[in-house]
Amino acid sequence: MRTLKLSPNSAGAVFALVGFAVFSTHDLIIKQLGATYSTFQIVFYTALFSFPLLTLVMIGDHKPTTLRPVHPYWIAIRSLAGVVSGLSAFYAISTLPLSQVYAFIFASPLLITLLAIPMLGETVRLRRGLAVLVGLFGVLIVLRPGAEPLTGGHIAALIAAFAGALVSVITRKIGREERGVVMILYPMMTNLIVTAIALPFVYVEVPLAHLGMFAVDSVLVLIAMTLLVKAYTNADAILVAPMQYSQIIWATIFGILIFNEYPEWQTYLGTAVIAMSGFYILRREATGNVSSNTPVSKTRTRIGHTMAMRVGDALRKRR
Repeated sequence: MRTLKLSPNSAGAVFALVGFAVFSTHDLIIKQLGATYSTFQIVFYTALFSFPLLTLVMIGDHKPTTLRPVHPYWIAIRSLAGVVSGLSAFYAISTLPLSQVYAFIFASPLLITLLAIPMLGETVRLRRGLAVLVGLFGVLIVLRPGAEPLTGGHIAALIAAFAGALVSVITRKIGREERGVVMILYPMMTNLIVTAIALPFVYVEVPLAHLGMFAVDSVLVLIAMTLLVKAYTNADAILVAPMQYSQIIWATIFGILIFNEYPEWQTYLGTAVIAMSGFYILRREATGNVSSNTPVSKTRTRIGHTMAMRVGDALRKRR
C-alpha cells in the first residue's frame, strides 16, 4: 500500500489551514465567554494560563545574556500595542459576528504596508498603493457608513487591526537584534499587569467549567501557533499567509450553527475585496526589487490574540 507523501508546500498549506481552524475555535470560545465576562477578565485568564506554557517555550533559550532589551522603548511600545490589540480584538469578537471581525483583521496587511513607510523606510509605489486603497474601500463596504450604525465593536475591531499591524512592524524593525525570549516575556508581563489592575473593577466569579474553557483556549492558541511554525518551516509565506482567509468559512459555520448569525452579502463582498488586496500586496512583496523590507510576508502570525509569542519568534529560536 502506497503512503501519500505531500510536498513541502502542500504540507505547509495543510498545517496552515488546520492552524487557522484552531484559531477560529479559539475565537468561538472567546465569543461564548464574552457573554458573561468583561474583556479584561477574559484577557487576564487567557494570559495567566498561557504563562506556564510560554515559560516552557522560553526555557529552551540557553543564550548566556540578560533579559534587558536592546531597544527598551520599542519593546515598551510593542508590548502596549499588543495589549491594546488583544483587548480590542476580544471585545470585537464578543460583540460582533465573527465574519465581520475577521474582515477587519484581514485588513492588517494594508495597515502594515502603510506603517512600514515611516517606520521601516519602505517605498510603496503605485501598484501597492492602489492595492491599499482598494482594500480600505473593502473595509468601507463592510462598515457601510450611514447604512448601519457604527458600534463600539466595529471601532474595537479597527483598533485591533491597527495595533496588531503596529506590533508586526515593530517586530520587523527590531526582531533581528532582540532575543526571542525578550520579545515574548515583556508583552506577556504587560498583558498580565494591565488586566490585573482592571480586574477588581470588572471581576465576576468563574465556575470550574469556565476555568476549563479559559485553559483550553490558551492551549488552542499554542497549538495553532505550533502549526503555523510548521507551516512556515515547510512552505513559502506567499502560500501560507493567504490560508488565514479560510477563517471566514469557519466564521460562517459557527455563526449560523451556534449564534444564529447570518452575515449580509456586503460582509462577504468587503471581505473578498480586502483579501484580494492583501494577497496582491503579498505577491508584490515576493517580486524582486519591489519591497526592501517585506513587512507583510514577514508577519507570520494571526493578529488579534493575546499570547505574547509570535510565530517569527519561534522560528528564530529554532534557527
